Amino acid sequence: MTSSTTPGGLARFNALEEHAARTALHEVCASAAWVRELLARRPYATADDLLSRSDTATAALTPADLAEAMAGHPPIGRPAPGDPTSSREQRGMSDASRDLRAEMLELNLAYQERFGHVFLVCATGRTGEEMRDAARERIGNAPEREREVVRTELGMINRIRLARLLEEEPA
Repeated sequence: MTSSTTPGGLARFNALEEHAARTALHEVCASAAWVRELLARRPYATADDLLSRSDTATAALTPADLAEAMAGHPPIGRPAPGDPTSSREQRGMSDASRDLRAEMLELNLAYQERFGHVFLVCATGRTGEEMRDAARERIGNAPEREREVVRTELGMINRIRLARLLEEEPA
């Protein structure tokens, strides 16, 4: 991960004013508890330290914190308008057939009805068919099992987004 970051990426992140750092982290993960934990540990000596803290903070999220984090994610196949992050992450659905899009919509609705929250999957690099297959498979999970799968998926998403944050050049 560190080899893909810009040389000053971590230094820039560490030097951000608290409000700017809070905003940047909130764009990575919508959980206020996760953001607070990462802010509290700044400055980070290495990108790996930041990622490790993210993993620890994600593992410690309460069910309410996890729900707050998931609320920041649009349904698969319906990226938030004007949100380049969700569009980029869900790129695998961009060329999906009409039938696949319709099936994904049905699966999203059935999943949300069953579990009470959006179907969360680390969509980066996945095809529309892979995301559909994941939804089909996971809809049969027990709620407790699914909560842990969601936590794992969120952790992967947070890592990818943090790496991207460290790669971005200043405006």
